[in-house]
Amino acid sequence: MSHLPTLIQDLALILVIAGITTLLFKKLKQPLALGYVLAGLLVGPNFSLLPTISDMDGVKVWADIGVIFLLFSLGLEFSFKKLAKVGGTAGITGLFEIICMMLLGYISGWLLGWPVMDRIFLGGIIAISSTTIIIRAFDELGVKTKKFASLVYGILVVEDLIAVLLMVLLSTLAVSRESAGAEMLQSVLKLILFLFLWFMAGIFLLPRFLKWTAKLINDETLLIISLGLCFLMVVLATYAGFSAPLGAFITGSALAGTNQAEKIQKLLQPLKSLFGAIFFVSVGLLIDPALLVQYIVPVIILSLVVILGKTINVTAGALIARQPLQDALPAGMSMAQIGEFSFIIATLGLSLNVTGEYLYPIAVGVSVITTFSTPYMIRLSTPLYNRIANKRQEKRNKVQES
Repeated sequence: MSHLPTLIQDLALILVIAGITTLLFKKLKQPLALGYVLAGLLVGPNFSLLPTISDMDGVKVWADIGVIFLLFSLGLEFSFKKLAKVGGTAGITGLFEIICMMLLGYISGWLLGWPVMDRIFLGGIIAISSTTIIIRAFDELGVKTKKFASLVYGILVVEDLIAVLLMVLLSTLAVSRESAGAEMLQSVLKLILFLFLWFMAGIFLLPRFLKWTAKLINDETLLIISLGLCFLMVVLATYAGFSAPLGAFITGSALAGTNQAEKIQKLLQPLKSLFGAIFFVSVGLLIDPALLVQYIVPVIILSLVVILGKTINVTAGALIARQPLQDALPAGMSMAQIGEFSFIIATLGLSLNVTGEYLYPIAVGVSVITTFSTPYMIRLSTPLYNRIANKRQEKRNKVQES
């Protein structure tokens, strides 16, 4: 009998367990992303009642591909025109929220008695929301076409761009323990140049190329060309010092301006569903119940800090940017979680030996709790806004009567 690669066995285990959990969550009318996280916990190394994943590194690679597909798909729905339309509002809201959350993280770490570098990294960890979790929740709840969703997409782009700069700054601080003005300026300029060049390609080159080759392209070649461009930009973005998801998003945004965007999105859907599921399973694989119990107090405290802090700060930032409360409040409640960038920042601190070993499992625990709460926060936003609006109207009526 020929030898079966370990990764194929792991994939079979992941998909079977994920299929069962998603059927259960569908029956219970719960978000499927939560079922994938549960599946990851069940097949992970910390749960012994079921067979366990053998090749964690291989699954992580598949999960990274899942993030790329999710961000590429998001970009296809969010063209440069839409980005420019919400750019100012998203920029103001994102900057306000990130500054407030980093300060809140530093203060929380100080109250918990953590060292200075742990506080700084904690601020970075809780400042960045999870794009993949929000995309999935919006898809499943059917709200991705609403006005506040466009605002959230814009803020997420701002967060991702700032996260890249934040990792540069944190790396420099960790090594030199000094501010890195020159390095930060260089990174900002490089990022602006990178985005400008791809913006020009999306406006001028890609639409003309697809129009010129229209007679030669069928569904198969269109999918291959699109994915080739996506992964090429992922490689270029990584070599330039940026994140792979950012490269995928930029490619999707460039293709969104072409007349083939809708067809590409339909062709991509099965791949996005498969690899996206593996990404969320990989989040569940990181859960260690023993560590969660050991650090349960800071996990709960920081989960509340993330949920309340992001809701308040994103809402306040959107109001400062002159958005109506009807859009600002749902945007704030949608972004009340942390995810993939938080894991990257926590891992960075560990690899540089400047943070405690407890920081990563705490980040995972907070991510799990806030991931589970995200769909419910989004659902709660409309009733909460209606309640606030009704109270406002009652006060106006009382003032008019008096």
